[in-house]
Amino acid sequence: MAHKTFEEIEFGDFQTPRILARQVCELLKDLEVAPTSIIEPNCGQGNLLFEALDIFPNVKQAIGLDVSSLYITAVKSQLRSHPDEGKVTLIEEDFFKTNWPEIIRDLCEPILIIGNPPWVTNAQVTVLNGLNVPVKSNFQSHSGLDAKMGKSNFDISEWMLIQFLGLLNNRTAKMAMLCKTAVARKLLRHAYKNNISLSHSSIYRIDAAKHFGAMVDACLFICHFERGICQYDCSVYETIHASAPERVIGYRDEVLVSKVSLYEKWKHLKGNEIYKWRSGIKHDCSKIMELTKEGERYRNGLGHLADIEDTFLYPMLKTSEVAKPVANPTRYMIVTQQTVGGDTSTIKEVAPMTWAYLETHSDLFDKRGSVIYKNRPRFSVFGIGDYSFSPWKVAISGFYKRFQFKVIGPVEGKSVVLDDSSYFVPCYSEEEAVLVGILLNSVPAKEFFDSLTFWDSKRPITIDLLRKIDLLKVARELNLDMELQKVLDAKLKEPKRTRTRKALPQSENLELLLI
Repeated sequence: MAHKTFEEIEFGDFQTPRILARQVCELLKDLEVAPTSIIEPNCGQGNLLFEALDIFPNVKQAIGLDVSSLYITAVKSQLRSHPDEGKVTLIEEDFFKTNWPEIIRDLCEPILIIGNPPWVTNAQVTVLNGLNVPVKSNFQSHSGLDAKMGKSNFDISEWMLIQFLGLLNNRTAKMAMLCKTAVARKLLRHAYKNNISLSHSSIYRIDAAKHFGAMVDACLFICHFERGICQYDCSVYETIHASAPERVIGYRDEVLVSKVSLYEKWKHLKGNEIYKWRSGIKHDCSKIMELTKEGERYRNGLGHLADIEDTFLYPMLKTSEVAKPVANPTRYMIVTQQTVGGDTSTIKEVAPMTWAYLETHSDLFDKRGSVIYKNRPRFSVFGIGDYSFSPWKVAISGFYKRFQFKVIGPVEGKSVVLDDSSYFVPCYSEEEAVLVGILLNSVPAKEFFDSLTFWDSKRPITIDLLRKIDLLKVARELNLDMELQKVLDAKLKEPKRTRTRKALPQSENLELLLI
């Protein structure tokens, strides 16, 4: 695929091939879509607009809008020989400055908004110092840490299409958009939360690599609007030519579920978070903080050997290692704190060689971009607490597309720590960890999680997902509730655990894989 220009990247310019445009319109016709008015925002070369004019005979008015004078000129040129030229109004204008309420208000129903909005995020445009972004607003309602950790990034198309959801609410209308599949789900979520009048919707997967040269999960997303009807189940089709859906996604119990039928089977497992799920340690400085042992010395990610004490070193597993059939630690992490915001200056007294090593590379720590390190002690980490040092953990990788929970025990007399792409529940005995592992790796638990998981997501397994299951209910399903209750009762009787650097008892099985 040829390299894109600055303008093509800024505007997320993936022109719709004529053959795909025809397939989209033929599908809409098969679905008995018969518009009187058509709009193609970001019309580009106008392929969808022209195919819609050819396939829908009842169209009385069509509007094509684009910010590019070159595209508008090209579409005008094609229209001169088209029989429906008199029906079409072309507008050269910035989408974000267009008075869409005024345009849509006067359209005759039924309305069809069809298009292929930009496949680019606001962050990508910002990096380019581009201007193709809406006026800044917290339209996703993120706050605090979620905004700081990047959840406030969004697709430009998401913002655009949300505007149309509102404008078509309680109108007789359809919207058919080529977009990322993740964007389609976000639009469903917005429609549900804002009581948008969808009678039904559907997702038809498309081959983005074939049609656009883009390695992204994409679809044709079709919304049917009807006054007074709010229905948020969405049929998912494997291809644009599929005659029957592979599954149905939809809202249940305030949550968008990926397999409605499977969720209905196991929804009784949803409930209290008996075990609190935690993330691994975040440090954003892997070349310095993660080391491999060579004799009595340690080699960092820069290839340099270092002489440091083992006081603050812990065997670690990266998320890729957690996902392996056998998860054996191959490296160590320097853990500089006991709790978030904890004093790091004590390292200088307790482990002077470690402190000197950290100071030597202080410039790399200072370059860490995340605001979570701002105004924190020097060499701070994040996602740290007593739980980080629990002797046993039941863990899962957040990046790999399978539910495979690992029971991880101490190594070399120390707790194994995880990176921030893994999630775990802390356990304090092998017996407890093995039982929790059995519950999480059971068919009921895995199918419950699967019913809520969208595997095409960048990080399909999240801590929010894991927190939805009630392990006591799973235990009842497996007739293990008495065993789990004993473990929970014993934990309540124990004094509050405190973090320690003392050596831990070594298990005969350092790592257990439960299937």
